[in-house]
Amino acid sequence: MFTPSSPLPLPAPSMTALLHDLATARPDAPALSGREPGQAAIPTLSYAGLMREADALAQDLATRWGVQAGDRVAWLGLNHPTQIALLFALARLGAMLVPLNHRLAPAEWAAVLADCTPRCLVHDAAFAEAATALCAVPGGPVNIALRDLNTQTCPTVLPAPATGATDHPVLLVYTSGTTGAPKAAVHTQGNLLANMAMAAQVQGLTASDTVLTGLPLFHVGGLCIQTLPALSVGAHVLLHSRFDASATLQAIATEHPTLTLQVPATLKALTEHPRWTGTDLSSLRAVWAGSSLLPPAPLAAFHARGVPVCNVYGSTETGPFSIALPPEHAQDHAGSCGWPAPGVEVELRDPLGAVVAPGAVGEICLRAPNVVTRYWPDRTACDADGFFHSGDLAQRAADGSYTVVGRAKDMIISGGENIYPAEIENLLLQHPLVIECSVVGQADARWGEVAVAVLVLQPDTEVGDGWAAPFQRFLDGRLARYKWPRRWLRMDALPKTALGKVQKAALKTLLGAPATE
Repeated sequence: MFTPSSPLPLPAPSMTALLHDLATARPDAPALSGREPGQAAIPTLSYAGLMREADALAQDLATRWGVQAGDRVAWLGLNHPTQIALLFALARLGAMLVPLNHRLAPAEWAAVLADCTPRCLVHDAAFAEAATALCAVPGGPVNIALRDLNTQTCPTVLPAPATGATDHPVLLVYTSGTTGAPKAAVHTQGNLLANMAMAAQVQGLTASDTVLTGLPLFHVGGLCIQTLPALSVGAHVLLHSRFDASATLQAIATEHPTLTLQVPATLKALTEHPRWTGTDLSSLRAVWAGSSLLPPAPLAAFHARGVPVCNVYGSTETGPFSIALPPEHAQDHAGSCGWPAPGVEVELRDPLGAVVAPGAVGEICLRAPNVVTRYWPDRTACDADGFFHSGDLAQRAADGSYTVVGRAKDMIISGGENIYPAEIENLLLQHPLVIECSVVGQADARWGEVAVAVLVLQPDTEVGDGWAAPFQRFLDGRLARYKWPRRWLRMDALPKTALGKVQKAALKTLLGAPATE
């Protein structure tokens, strides 16, 4: 078992205290700049301005909309500075923010609202019609347009921040639902503050940084890997309403961010954009990526330009800053998730709960101050010892770094041998004709299960009889033959969740009958 370093001290005893400290120390420093859809600029909020807006929102929500401690307030909209101010306002009141995934269907939004029963639903102009319909049901939340929130008046009467605020729930984030019905991880103020401290230290964040955020804030990746940690140290956050490759490259060229967070799909979009080669990337000291599996082509493109791409592993329940690959090892540990963040305990366990032998594959189990203890409303998220069981399988190298090899539920047992899909996917993604791939198990009368590779290939790739032979030859010498896929399929696109995760269950359904040799 990894022996972690000591947990980092929290940046403040509460989120309200953190914002007060920042506004006192850096009142005129820029905290948040924004870009609307179409990239129209939103006025910059200083740290003093962010505190005034958060306090004004807290008073408005309490006095005009009746929000009290313990209440939930949902947000349905694109990224906006007011969403950040709303989080701090609700922390002041002891209430909770529920950011809705704006990519979901109306029935999915309705299911989330029915589960957490928010008092209010705040929305931007883009989602006004959807919000009206959601709030029209009997017992539905109060419908509040973003423009109707008071963000200007300096409040004169506010409840004093409660003591013991680190234990107060402040954020409910629903999981993406790849393994069943979505459920909400309950993040306390202490969880968020601990995650800020970990992420800020590992990424070397300081007040002189400028962080570009284009990933959605409805997910802990966009909100908690860089955005909140950057604000916690007094840095400047450039907040785009949504990811756009052209706008991102333009911002890198003209606003000179020092860090940004991406995911595999956005890395690919950036490196394949016509402006990629002409964009000056010299302001970036690193790009961080939230994924356990990163495609090699975009990594190589960034590394060739002198910008390390650093991986961070985690989940909705774990902060998500749990295991991270720092810039100095971005190339020599490509494919690895790196080392545990300060204060994070990691155990790799077998199906019976025992810690596996060195070098063996086991389920990642995490215990740390940024790991949630429960799902909404009161369902435990951890075992009796406080460990969260991730469902992800990994190996620990001799140097203490971790490499994810797949999901426990996705492991294929073929002829008594364990096959880990991520190992095959990592290799196939290195083939120049492969854009995306997923490997799943299929029932087989002889072997019990066999591996099936589903590929998305480059346009105009010729596919005829024996089309899979080049990929089999590519695996020869790189992968033991018993691990080779026994069936190969080509698709135009892989089925994915609203967060871009491949829906392996949907792929298995599409495969239909058991494979034959």
